[in-house]
Amino acid sequence: MLANYLKRLQKHPQYHISLYIIIPFIYAGFTILAAIVAYSLTRYDLVHGIGFKNPVFWATALIGFLASVSGFILVRLILKPLEKFVEKAKKLPNISNSENLKENDKSLDQIQKYTNFLNQVTSVLSKLEAKHFFPKIIGESLAIRSLLSLIMKVAPTDSTVLILGESGTGKELVATSIYEQSLRKDKPFIKLNCAAIPEELLESELFGHEKGAFTGAITSKRGKFDMANGGTIFLDEIGDMPFNLQAKILRVIQEREFYRVGGTRTIRTDVRFIASTNQNLKQLVKQGGFREDLFYRLNVFSLHLPPLRERKEDIPLIVDHLLEQSTRPVQISSTALQLLMAGSWPGNIRELQNVIERAAVICDGDFIEPEHLP
Repeated sequence: MLANYLKRLQKHPQYHISLYIIIPFIYAGFTILAAIVAYSLTRYDLVHGIGFKNPVFWATALIGFLASVSGFILVRLILKPLEKFVEKAKKLPNISNSENLKENDKSLDQIQKYTNFLNQVTSVLSKLEAKHFFPKIIGESLAIRSLLSLIMKVAPTDSTVLILGESGTGKELVATSIYEQSLRKDKPFIKLNCAAIPEELLESELFGHEKGAFTGAITSKRGKFDMANGGTIFLDEIGDMPFNLQAKILRVIQEREFYRVGGTRTIRTDVRFIASTNQNLKQLVKQGGFREDLFYRLNVFSLHLPPLRERKEDIPLIVDHLLEQSTRPVQISSTALQLLMAGSWPGNIRELQNVIERAAVICDGDFIEPEHLP
């Protein structure tokens, strides 16, 4: 089976190029261009009599020097390891059939070693890529790496995203990160918490209303869908959406149009939907509290945010990040950190954030100790 795959691979080679392999070559091109420009400017300065005391001469010389140094560092740190890997890959044995494959155990071992090495390289590059694009999502656990990988895939699309997770896991942060890396990042990003607005006002907030639509409607008002036109709308806690409004939300998703409260004119809208909930929508559907058709419309691409208790290895990184944002320059002792890692954290990151903020305030010294924790 493996031999057949290798044969197909030889006939139809596949090339998977990572972003962090392309970037060095692009940067190297800019480095060479900068060096050429610096050389030309320096030569021009000397020909036209600009002396060594002129700051223009030293500025152009500095550009050339920095370009050369950055190019050297680039080659040594990034391109050199890739070159070594390619050279080693060339020495791999060429397996032609299944009989040789079974007989050559050493070849299989070599293939497995280089496969593992490539997986490690890919993992490191993925971490760097994720940290670059999503610096606010803290963590290096397998759960977070998998989450970031999915976010990177869905962000540049127009697919509807449903974010699932307990309270305090960072659903709004993930929604914002998706928007910031989307094709609509230069368009409006409108947020609405469905659980924070009274039912009688929610319809007006979503769709807007016309003048005289109800008592107190002295002027017309644009709704969130109108404001988000061309951009993205984030419906937080969609599980708390009143049942009678769910059909109207479904219409907007399907038909891309709606009516204002008290209005008769159809309003078109072009929005990307991101929704979140801390509830089990499938269970709500079975109980009759959530429309099944709306659930399937929202559940095009779902992201599950793990609770903090399932990724405790990320707690030290999160604590460091929170302390960096603290108004006081304090650190945390190893004993106190162990206590934090032993906690169950039902309130997840939001609860941890409150604990760290309180501890930083009441801490008298430079370190947060166990006695500063609740």
